[in-house]
Amino acid sequence: MIDFQKYIISEKASIKDALVTLNKLSGDVLTLFVIDKNGCMTGTLTDGDIRRKLVEGYTLEEKVVNAMHTDFRYVEDNNVDVEKIKAFREAGIILLPTLDTGRHIVRVYNLKKRRSILPFDAVLMAGGKGERLRPLTEHTPKPLLKVGGKAIIDYNVDRLISFGVEHISVTVNYLKEQLESHFEEPREGIQVKCVREPAFLGTMGSLKFVNTFHNDVVLVMNSDLFTNIDYEYFYLSFVNCGADVLAAAIPYTVNIPYGVFDLEESAIKGIEEKPAYDYYVNAGIYLIKRELLDQIPDNTYYDATDLIKKLATDGYKVVRFPLTGYWIDIGKHEDYKRVQELVEHL
Repeated sequence: MIDFQKYIISEKASIKDALVTLNKLSGDVLTLFVIDKNGCMTGTLTDGDIRRKLVEGYTLEEKVVNAMHTDFRYVEDNNVDVEKIKAFREAGIILLPTLDTGRHIVRVYNLKKRRSILPFDAVLMAGGKGERLRPLTEHTPKPLLKVGGKAIIDYNVDRLISFGVEHISVTVNYLKEQLESHFEEPREGIQVKCVREPAFLGTMGSLKFVNTFHNDVVLVMNSDLFTNIDYEYFYLSFVNCGADVLAAAIPYTVNIPYGVFDLEESAIKGIEEKPAYDYYVNAGIYLIKRELLDQIPDNTYYDATDLIKKLATDGYKVVRFPLTGYWIDIGKHEDYKRVQELVEHL
C-alpha cells in the first residue's frame, strides 16, 4: 500500500496539467488516476496516452477526459480476487487501485513491490525459549537472532508484507519485552501487533489471545523458519481445493544403509538392498478457516498437530501442500549455521 495522492488528477484538468503532474513523478510509475467532482475514479492516463493524443492533433488545453482510458483495471475493497490480481501482474499492470462500492480509491498497490494482495491474517509464533540454541538464546529470543545482519523473524514478516498481508500478529512470551520493542514502529505502513500469552500454551493455544481477526482465513506459522514459500500459490491452493486447513509439507527421504527383509511372520520372502523411503514432514505453516480456531481449548497447552488431528478425525478437509524452494527450521546450532551459510548466496 502506497501514498496514492500524487497519482490523482481531476477530470477538469487539462492535458498540460497532466504533463506537469507526470513530470513530478519522474522516476516513478507514470500513471495517473482520473477522478470526478465526487472523488469517484473514472479513468487512467499515462504519458503514452498523452503522446498518442498529441500526435492525433489534440492540444494541451484539451481535458484529460478526452485522453483517458475508462476500461481500467481495479480490485474491489473487501472482495479481493487473488486470481485476478495474479493475472493483472502477469499482464504487466503495475499500479492497481482498490475501489469501494462508490468507486472511490481506498488504496493503491504497486505490483512490482507487492507480489500479491492476500486476504488473510497472519500469526507468527514467537513465544518459545529456544533452549536447543543456548547460550545464544539466554538473553535474546530466538526470533531476534541475526541471520545475515537481519533478525530471523523479520525475514518472515517482510515476506508476508511483500505479498500484501496487512494484518500480522506475533505471539510472545519468553523475553517478550525485546520482541515488543522490536515491533514498536510500523514497517511499510504495517503495524505488527505483539500478543502476550500468559503461559506457554503451544503453537495453537496462544491464538486465543489474538483479539481481532480481519479476514476469514488465518495463516499460522513458526517465526523461526527460513523459507521462500510462495504465499500466493499457497493461498490459491487453499481456495481451489476447498480446504478447511492447508498444511505446508516438506519432502523428506529416509535412506536405509542395509538390506531390509520382506517378512511374512518369521519367514523371509525377499530382501531389498538399501531402500529409500519418501515422506512429507510438517513444515510448521498452516492456512486455517478462522471459524475453526474456536475449537482450540481455552488456557490449555495445544499444538498445531493437536488441532490437525482433531479436525481430520472430525471429518474436516485437511490437505497437504508440498513446499518447494528452501525451508529450514532453525532449531539447533547446525541449523543456524546452515542458514548463515545459505543467506550469503541469496
